[in-house]
Amino acid sequence: MSVPLLFVDDDRAFSSMGAAALQREGYSVTLARSLHEARAALGRLTPALVVLDRRLLDGDGLTFLPELKAQAPGAAVVMVTAHGDIASAVDAMRAGAVDYVAKPVELADLVLRVRRALDTGRLKERLAAAEAELSGRRRLVPPASAAMQRVLAALERIAASPRSAVLLLGETGVGKEMLARHLHDVSSRGEDAPFVHVNCAALPEQTVESELFGHEKGAFTDARTARRGLVEVAHGGTLFLDEVGELPLPLQAKLLTFLDSGRFRRLGGTTEHSSSARIVAATNRDLPGLMAHGGFREDLWFRLSVFRIDIPPLRERREDILPLAEGLLAHLRRELGRREAVLSVQARARLQAYAFPGNVRELRNLLERALVMEPGPELQLDVLAGAKPTTAPAPTEDPEHFVLPAPPRPMEDVERAYARWTLERLGGRRVEAARVLGLAYATFLKRLGEE
Repeated sequence: MSVPLLFVDDDRAFSSMGAAALQREGYSVTLARSLHEARAALGRLTPALVVLDRRLLDGDGLTFLPELKAQAPGAAVVMVTAHGDIASAVDAMRAGAVDYVAKPVELADLVLRVRRALDTGRLKERLAAAEAELSGRRRLVPPASAAMQRVLAALERIAASPRSAVLLLGETGVGKEMLARHLHDVSSRGEDAPFVHVNCAALPEQTVESELFGHEKGAFTDARTARRGLVEVAHGGTLFLDEVGELPLPLQAKLLTFLDSGRFRRLGGTTEHSSSARIVAATNRDLPGLMAHGGFREDLWFRLSVFRIDIPPLRERREDILPLAEGLLAHLRRELGRREAVLSVQARARLQAYAFPGNVRELRNLLERALVMEPGPELQLDVLAGAKPTTAPAPTEDPEHFVLPAPPRPMEDVERAYARWTLERLGGRRVEAARVLGLAYATFLKRLGEE
């Protein structure tokens, strides 16, 4: 598979000759002679690089540049400007272009600049990965997306309050544990402070209280000695309760008491113990939906969600895909003993075009599989060649595809149908659907007919 390029220029002679020169170098070039054609092309392909003319018949390439970067965040951009229009070139570089070339263009110079722009983008990704690898395994790769930058900024502010509970919400595989570890690492509790991870869904119901809060000798048949629970083990550090929505209701009450006072009793004991562990809870479940059906305590929800962090799925922060891939690849190379294994330009384009329903976890699994199955120095990720493309936009951005119930129907039926359509488009995430529709959660459930 050759490297995909998009060539946007309304000068037919120059664009045809430029495309031919680049194709001779092995690139796959798609021509667009207007912004309208460029937008259509971006709907079909994910270019590794775009050659973009400054002045087009239907608009300004410089004005189009932010839109282009939003649609193809991983694409390098080489701007074509009129001879001597240095001010425009400077503006283009500030807006995200990596290079510019002035007309009249020497084709050899154009090819050189395209090659250099692709190599520069690749080098930046490798440097970010190397920095993450040298800084330690648990260090987060700095995110490129504004959404994840806001998440990290919030966590670093929360870190100054070492006892405050935190609730991390997001789809399976978005990296909730890694963010919990990051919060722990940037807190002021010291390098030796414990980080204890417990998957609440994996705890047997009959032993969950003992696992979390410990037990005294004789508390049950096999309790031959007293034992500390994970709350005590995490004293001075962080207790990460993954899948907190799976905790039985009696344990939710005991957790609430601990959150309020920092004190607890072991199973079978009368003595109060204390722990300064910070509770970081996480779930991909709809906790307000569980509350509505009696499966989760409302007071615990409010206690946990004083600091609530919503983690966006990877498909909504596509700028992070390549930096994450390079960082994960660096760790996996070390684990698997593969010193020479990098992502090809084709592989990076395939990553950018993929929807990632399994989020960061799926990305990691994909890279691990490629390292094992592809022996060459460059990974191609051929498994993604025919993969599912990027998912459709959110319903607020694509309202015309909503199909009204056949008339005549009462407005209540129309509202219910729209609420269900929104819920379906958001993958069944009720809290998010209520937010998109601007409804209180209870009102949204009523509209669905679930209350």
